[in-house]
Parts: sequence; C-alpha cells; structure tokens
Amino acid sequence: MSFFKKQIKIIMENDPAIKRKIEILLYPSFKAMIYYKISHYLYIKKHMLLARLISERAKHKTGIEIHPGAVLSNSVFIDHGSSVVIGETAIVGENVVMFHGVTLGGTGKEKGKRHPTIGNNVFIGSGAKILGNISIGDNVKIGANAVVLKSVESNVTVVGVPAVVVKRSNS
Repeated sequence: MSFFKKQIKIIMENDPAIKRKIEILLYPSFKAMIYYKISHYLYIKKHMLLARLISERAKHKTGIEIHPGAVLSNSVFIDHGSSVVIGETAIVGENVVMFHGVTLGGTGKEKGKRHPTIGNNVFIGSGAKILGNISIGDNVKIGANAVVLKSVESNVTVVGVPAVVVKRSNS
C-alpha cells in the first residue's frame, strides 16, 4: 500500500471527526508525515542541511517536530499534533497513535542511540514523555502525561510519573 493510501486509511480509522477523505489534506499529521518522508529521504542521502530545513518548515507549519533521522512507519497517526517532538534516533512501529504534547526524546546523558523505540499497535496519550534509549513493546497503552523512563513490556497499560504498569492484557 502506498504511503498516501496508508496515511489516509490510518487517519480515517482513528479520527471519527473525519467525514470525507478530502478533509485529511487539512490535518497537521498528514502534512507533517509528508514533510517527514521528504526530509528523511534527504537525510539518508546525506543532504543534512536541506533535510533539516524541511523538518524546520514542517515544525513551523504543523507544530509537529520530527527529526529527519527518526524512523517512522507509514501508519503513524499524530492526532491534534501540537508540540509533538520525535528525536533523531527514535524508531516508531506500525499503527502507533499519539496525541498532542508527546515527546519521544533523549535524557541528555546518552550518545549514539538515545531516543525510544516504539513497538506496533501502541497508543500514547496527550503529554506523555518517553525518554531515553528504551523500548516500548507491542500493544501498549501509555496514559496521558505519563513519564516513561524504563522499557515497557508488551500488552500492558502504563500511567503515572514515573510510569508504572496498571493493567496487563493477553492481546
């Protein structure tokens, strides 16, 4: 499935406010992902300055800051995107939904891989901060304003500061 078709599908599935596909063109998430795809391509081709210029433009247009070095699947959906930050070494899996104010950041203490790896089918609530070179398993729900500083196993719900497991599921 093409990038555009995948983005349309993921937005339609995750936002009940969408009445017609044409509305997706107005969504910050859709625009940010297009900018990201272009800047990531340029980053891989070692056109660092141009990649950063495009990602900075995206940040100013959408309020979503995705470093061009980050690796995102085609099925990431950022709802209400304002103030989302995704760091350079972050990796984000399939069918990930995140809301405004989410940070996938570093702690400032690491070199090399310093941002989180997010598994598949992960829901990240508004204002959640996931910091450092940690892994979030598949089928995880992270509550609003949670601060995640340690790796999280699959099939759990975490909440709080610092985040703790409050629910385990079999799926």
